[in-house]
Amino acid sequence: MAKIKYWLLVSRIPFLSVVILPYIVGSLLAQYLTASFSWTIFLLGLAGCILIQLAAHYNGEICDIREDRLSVALEKNFFSGGSQVLVENKLSPRKVKILTYSVLFLALAIGALLQFYFKTGNWTLWLGVSGAVCGFFYSQPPLRWVSRGTGEVFIAYAFGWLPVNAGFYLQTANFNILGTLISLPIACAVVNIILINEYPDYPADSQTQKRNILVRIGKEKGAILYILLTIISGITFFYAVFKGAPLLGAIFYIPVFILALRLSGWMFKGCYKDRQKLEQMCGQTILVNLGTSLSCILGLLLRR
Repeated sequence: MAKIKYWLLVSRIPFLSVVILPYIVGSLLAQYLTASFSWTIFLLGLAGCILIQLAAHYNGEICDIREDRLSVALEKNFFSGGSQVLVENKLSPRKVKILTYSVLFLALAIGALLQFYFKTGNWTLWLGVSGAVCGFFYSQPPLRWVSRGTGEVFIAYAFGWLPVNAGFYLQTANFNILGTLISLPIACAVVNIILINEYPDYPADSQTQKRNILVRIGKEKGAILYILLTIISGITFFYAVFKGAPLLGAIFYIPVFILALRLSGWMFKGCYKDRQKLEQMCGQTILVNLGTSLSCILGLLLRR
C-alpha cells in the first residue's frame, strides 16, 4: 500500500485536470459545431492525453531531483519541489524511468490505433507526438525547454492549444478556428500556473542554473507578465464567445475572471513576497485555469 501511495504521489493525479478538461472542451466543441461525437474515440484520446502528461510528470521528477531537493530547503511551499518521492528515495529513479517510457509507448500505440483503425485523420499521430515531445523535453536534456526560457511556450501549446484542438480533431478529422480561439484563454491560464509556481522555486532554480522565464526576467517583470496573461486570457475568452462559442460560457467565466483579476492585483502589490500569500496565489491560479476550462464545458453542455 505504501508503494501505491508513492506511485500516486509521483503521478501527481490532481494536476492531470489541466489536460483532461481542455480535451473535454475540444470534444464538446466538435459536437456543438458538427454534431460529431464518438465515445470510443473520446475515451481513447483521453487515455492518450493522460499517458503523455504522466510521462511528463515522471520525467520531470527524474530530471529535477537536484532542484526539488534544494527548493524545499530554501522556500517550502505546498506547490514547490515536485512530489519529493524521488528526493526522499521512496522510489528508485530507474523504476520511474522505465514507467516513463512505458506510458509513452502506450500513448503512441493509442495514437496509431486511432489513426489507422478508427481513421481519425492524418494529423492524429503528429498531434500526439508533438505533445509527447513538448512534455518529455520540458525537463529532459539536452533540449530541456524549462532551462532555456522557452518552456512556458511549450506548456501553453501542450496544455492549451493542443488538448482542445486534439479533442476536436479526433472527432471530426478537421480543425476549426473557434477551437484555437477557445484554447487561447486556457493556454494563458496554464502558463500563469507555471509562472506563479516558479516563484517559490526561484531560489533553487537560480542556484542550479534552471533558467526558466522567471529566473531570466526577475520577479517584478514576472508579475507584469502574469497580469498581461490574465488580461489576454479574459479578452480572448470573450472574443471566442463573440465569434460563436456559447454565450452561457461567458456567464460562468465572469466569477473566474474576477478571481484572476484579484490575483493580478495581488501580483501588482507584490504579495508574492509573502510566503503564505504566495501559496494561496499558487492554489487559486490553478482554480482560474480549471474554472476557465469548466466555463467552456458548462457553456457547451447547457447551451440551448
